[in-house]
Amino acid sequence: MPNYEPDFHLDGYEAVNDHVADQFWGHIGTEQDSMTVLAEHHSDDAQHSFYVMHNRAVTWGIPGDPQIVALHLKRDPTARTYRFAHKELPLPSMAQSWLIARGCPEGKILLPDDMGTTPADETTRALEKRLRSDGDHLAYGTSYTDDTSNPMETTVMLRAMDEKAALPYRVLLEVADTTTWTHTLREGGFQTFEAATQWWEAHWNGERPPLPTASPATRPVTAVPGLPARPAPPRGPSR
Repeated sequence: MPNYEPDFHLDGYEAVNDHVADQFWGHIGTEQDSMTVLAEHHSDDAQHSFYVMHNRAVTWGIPGDPQIVALHLKRDPTARTYRFAHKELPLPSMAQSWLIARGCPEGKILLPDDMGTTPADETTRALEKRLRSDGDHLAYGTSYTDDTSNPMETTVMLRAMDEKAALPYRVLLEVADTTTWTHTLREGGFQTFEAATQWWEAHWNGERPPLPTASPATRPVTAVPGLPARPAPPRGPSR
């Protein structure tokens, strides 16, 4: 059986300083045993490693928190030291986008066909590709992941960086069926934060309104602050 536990290839390396060592242990090392590598790429010169990982430990923490970890390790083979950057994100495609923006080739960080659920249709594939390819047009605001039900659902709220965008607020909805091991991803567009929040709360309260159609012209995703406060936590399943 393949081993999907992360190997960070840090034998013989030390953090560049104590602060980096503490941060790496606090954000990555303490939960490394609970992480599954979904995709990884290592540069030929051994200076860079990129990982998309699922952190199983999150399910026991704050309900709804992102479960995907994007990790960029930067090594100095001469000094035998390392630095790192990481981001917790709700969807693998968003983690891939974050890594691609940091120099990882897109084709090298795609998930294998047998890893997790597979896209159920071409709409899902196209939207995931757009999320991977363009990382500077929408700001990531908040998300909620429900992994207690089947199908499992993740919602993500984004805001356009362009203040003149016709539909500046976007909501992504991923629905993953663990019976068929497939998932769909859809995008809705809203003119105001209030309208997006109204849909968000109605969805998680069980009303399940359809997502309004969004033009594919606007492109995601960067982790830039700027959205109003996170919508109230859903009164749905709890962990």
